[in-house]
Amino acid sequence: MDQWRIAVLGDGGVGKTALAVQFTMNCFVETYDPTIEDAYRKQLLVDNKMCFVEVIDTAGQEEYSTLRDQWVREGQGFILVYSIASRSTFDRLETFRQNMLRIKRGRPIFMLVGNKADKGYEREVSKEEGASLARSFGCDFLETSAKTAQNVDKLFTDLVRLLRMTREQDPQSKLLAGRGDDKVKPEKKLKLCVIC
Repeated sequence: MDQWRIAVLGDGGVGKTALAVQFTMNCFVETYDPTIEDAYRKQLLVDNKMCFVEVIDTAGQEEYSTLRDQWVREGQGFILVYSIASRSTFDRLETFRQNMLRIKRGRPIFMLVGNKADKGYEREVSKEEGASLARSFGCDFLETSAKTAQNVDKLFTDLVRLLRMTREQDPQSKLLAGRGDDKVKPEKKLKLCVIC
C-alpha cells in the first residue's frame, strides 16, 4: 500500500479544514476555528489499489509560517486553496506557491482548488480565472465545495494519481512513495508537466 502526505495551503477561512474533514470523515464542519496545525488520515482505493493518505491542514495565518514551512518540507503533494467568494484569497495564492517552490526546490506536485463552490451567489473569482491561473502554475484545477462534498473525493483521488505517476517516472525515489529514505539525493529533480 502506498502512503502519501498531502499538505493543504491557503489563507485562513478558505475551507482547508473543511476539505480535510469532508474527505476523511464525510461530514462538514460548520464553524470556523483557525487551525494551527492538524492531520487527518484515510485509507482509500484509487484505481483498484489501496493507499493511505495523511492530510496536513496547515495554518493560513502569517504568524505560523515557520510551522507551515515544516509541513511543506515534509509534504509530497499539495493543494493550494482559495475561496471563490474571496478575491483576496485568490490574489495571495502566488505567495503560497512561491513559498512551496522555495522550500521543495524541485517541481512539487500540486493542484489549485477554488473552494466554496456552493456560494456561487457570492462569487468574486470566476471559474475561468481559476483555470487560467492553474495553467500559468502548470497544475490541475478543480472547484470544490466542502459543504456539499462536490469534487472533494475527486480532488484527493486525482492528486494521488499524479503522485503515483511521478513515482513511476522516478522509481528510485522511495521518499516520494512515502517510505522515507534519507539516502535519496535532494538535488534530484522530478520532471512532470501537467496542463489542464
